[in-house]
Amino acid sequence: MLGAFEQAVLLTTWKLDREAYGRAVFRGTQESLRRHLAAGAVYATLNRLEEKGLISSRLEKGTPVRNGRPRRYYHLSAAGIKALNEAKAAIEEMWRGAQWPLARHT
Repeated sequence: MLGAFEQAVLLTTWKLDREAYGRAVFRGTQESLRRHLAAGAVYATLNRLEEKGLISSRLEKGTPVRNGRPRRYYHLSAAGIKALNEAKAAIEEMWRGAQWPLARHT
């Protein structure tokens, strides 16, 4: 089961598609969660997700704009898409039968 933060990073990576490089994933995850994040937490999560086979990455050649520094791009694997779909289904199942917003039982 994916944690909420892992889901946010995966979903951001999916949304960014071909523009899913590290810094963009960091900014997008921060925006979607509406809170300040440590960049290191996002990069560590990207590494962990890659180790789990949920994403893959490739290093692109540097450009003059970046002073020749390469940029790493991320892409969801089939296993990553499956994990996100299963996580969403699990959340929906958990909430089935509950009226939103929740109210106190009287």
